[in-house]
Amino acid sequence: MDNASLLNLSYQLAAFRSIDVIANNVANVSTPGYKRESVRFEEVLEHVKPAEDQKGSQTLSFVKDAGILRDLSDGRIEQTGAPFDLAINGSGYFAIQTSAGERYTRNGHFTLNADGLVVTEDGDPVLGDGGPITIAPDDGDISFGADGTISGKQGQLGKMRLVDFANPRELQKQGNSLYSTSQNAGPATTASLQQGMLESSNVQPIVEISRMIEVMRSYEATTTLEKSSSELKRTAIQKLGTVQ
Repeated sequence: MDNASLLNLSYQLAAFRSIDVIANNVANVSTPGYKRESVRFEEVLEHVKPAEDQKGSQTLSFVKDAGILRDLSDGRIEQTGAPFDLAINGSGYFAIQTSAGERYTRNGHFTLNADGLVVTEDGDPVLGDGGPITIAPDDGDISFGADGTISGKQGQLGKMRLVDFANPRELQKQGNSLYSTSQNAGPATTASLQQGMLESSNVQPIVEISRMIEVMRSYEATTTLEKSSSELKRTAIQKLGTVQ
């Protein structure tokens, strides 16, 4: 494969990667607490020997996938009225107990299971400062304070465990709106809770669709360039074949 084909391939792979990430953003536009993602690319320069009609060192510019960037800006807070729907204002995450260990999420769409545990949509217990949060039948209506304090008819029942990290961008996606990390979880000092609310995704559909169109056009341009390059090679080979 020649240099032109290698360059085109690197740009096409970058376009494929971008399309996948944009499509995932659009698919999660209605997922509470979802954070928009984008691909970070880097330019890789490679020095090659000059061709017969060139002088001096030649440089090729390839595209390298350098990972995912996550937009940590807050989504819009939407009212649901559900007593166990909770939205976080500011930087912070809910702590969740899963079979794979402790995980973290911004999706505050919780419910109460048959055992009186506050759980996620997948049935994983939500953690308070003292472990899983349990609500008894005689606790009455439950209220969550801005600082995470949980209160019922009998008084204070516990406190939500809200955590934050030195570098939230290093959190690793685990599916189902959950993240994992090797960082130590500290208290979310700037976070506050709103009961009966959910933080919406911070994805803007119009922006994502516009970006998708832009990437598709870029991909089509590289495909056209590759076809033209292949056609030139084919024509050159045919002409060489006719030389006696």
